Amino acid sequence: MRILLNGCLGRMGRAIAEQAAGADDCTVVAGIDIVPGAAAFPVYTAPAACQEAADVLIDFSSPAALEAELAYATEKKIPLVVCTTGLDAAQLTAVEEAAQHIPVFFSSNMSVGVSVLAALCKKAAAVLGDTFDVEILEMHHNQKLDAPSGTALSLAKAVEDGLSYQPNYVYDRHEKRQKRDKHEIGLSAIRGGNIVGEHQVFFAGQDETLILTHRAQSRCVFAAGALAAARFIQNKPAGMYAMEDLVNSIV
Repeated sequence: MRILLNGCLGRMGRAIAEQAAGADDCTVVAGIDIVPGAAAFPVYTAPAACQEAADVLIDFSSPAALEAELAYATEKKIPLVVCTTGLDAAQLTAVEEAAQHIPVFFSSNMSVGVSVLAALCKKAAAVLGDTFDVEILEMHHNQKLDAPSGTALSLAKAVEDGLSYQPNYVYDRHEKRQKRDKHEIGLSAIRGGNIVGEHQVFFAGQDETLILTHRAQSRCVFAAGALAAARFIQNKPAGMYAMEDLVNSIV
């Protein structure tokens, strides 16, 4: 499997390239990054400049790179794995439109464990209903740009899918001086040091609290998930695919 890697010189890009170098079924043939740098493969500043043929494009870059990437993948009919978070509504629509022409794997978190956590959150919300308050805390390194994380928002959506009512998302509680509404989902973010990523979902009830936690010890889990996603969609028809589809194909 020949991989074109967007964001190849970033933290996650380097982690994916390292794992691919140790695999016997895939190789990174070229990379894309806005800042030129050294790598074990050619690096271009834009997808259109790439000269190497690829079987899949993995994106771990930034929302600003999405438009050119979608145009290139659609033109070349290359399956696309979108791992970049912080996309706005228009960009999400553009991803869905691209999926009408090519297979697109989109996930805010490439960890299989996080996908399992989301399923547990939905189940817990369905069982506990509106008798428990739900709060989500996420922690990441001090270089992360978006807050709350895309994963935190995905977990909130998983909780919402398990509830019988429409919750309100609350991101900034300091502006409010009032009691917590029972239909809120609070989302809080911590940024510091080199924390890889941790997500905690609190179900706080009367005299008991259930806490579901996922903690990533290294970026290797996300790199492995991105490569697994690339293998999964390589021969799939056009359409949108997610980590849930990958997990279901395993179990």
